[in-house]
Amino acid sequence: MKELIADADAAGKRLDQWLAAKLAPDLSRSRIQSLIADGQVSVDGKPVHEPKHKLREGVTVLLEMPEPEPAEPEGEDIPLDILYEDDDVIVVNKPAGLVVHPGNGNWTGTLVNALIHHCGDTLSGIGGVKRPGIVHRLDKETSGVIVVAKNDRAHRHLSAQFADHGRTGDLERAYLALIWGTTDRATGTVDAPLGRSHRDRTKQAVAHPDREDARHAVTHYSVIEKFGAKEDATALASLIECRLETGRTHQIRVHMAHIGHPLVGDMEYGSAFKTKANKLAEPLKQAVTAFPRQALHARLLSFAHPANDVVMRFEAPLPEDMAELVAAFRAHADT
Repeated sequence: MKELIADADAAGKRLDQWLAAKLAPDLSRSRIQSLIADGQVSVDGKPVHEPKHKLREGVTVLLEMPEPEPAEPEGEDIPLDILYEDDDVIVVNKPAGLVVHPGNGNWTGTLVNALIHHCGDTLSGIGGVKRPGIVHRLDKETSGVIVVAKNDRAHRHLSAQFADHGRTGDLERAYLALIWGTTDRATGTVDAPLGRSHRDRTKQAVAHPDREDARHAVTHYSVIEKFGAKEDATALASLIECRLETGRTHQIRVHMAHIGHPLVGDMEYGSAFKTKANKLAEPLKQAVTAFPRQALHARLLSFAHPANDVVMRFEAPLPEDMAELVAAFRAHADT
């Protein structure tokens, strides 16, 4: 229960507007509007159901905060590699194969199910529901660092950072990818809008800027190591680092395929390179054909902590499967 007395500044203002200013950053305006609609806010003892209700100076506003509702997904005892945790956030090194959020075909066995089991008692509610706040995602088969909010304030703060993509703040994301071939330059940028593929609605594709669903997408890359480099500056494969200026679905995978260098193991956007893999000499051929996913790993995540703006930086080394694949390409190049 929160009790507030409307001051002179409140006179003539909307109830939701004034409460949002008074209760920030703990409650968002949309959350307050929801509470008003649910009859949880009264003015001078009378419930008010209209967010646009105009206030008078001196009235007493009571806001009741219901207990967070249980999360719809159930907690599941799924092992987690936790890099950091406090009352506001939890940072996890996600393994490949783990879906982040329940959805079609994956209603159980997700990161959200694992987090509800692990820290459900410390979740204060996202939008009134006792659940983890997902502010960014990694594809099911992409491994690496992911941060999740544990309360509304942290969720809004982190969401704003990810929406800004580090342009004006401290957010930093870096990925390691193993690609076929090598790029023309050691460093470069792919600036190509993305939209849904007309051929397969489950996939993304580079879209014409004038398309209604085209979304601005920019990926910066730098080559870390080439495998099987030749005198004509080509190579069999390369390990690259990608940094995102935007965060679109499948962005790195689509952008690298767009410039002719799809990720090793990516059967959605690099299936044409399956023949290339079949022509490799053993034991590299076995290593590539047995690799069950796209070779992509979120190695670095840096953000400002939502409680105090202290910059936190987390790194995760290449997982064993991808490290072994890189080692196989390196060994092949040395023969």
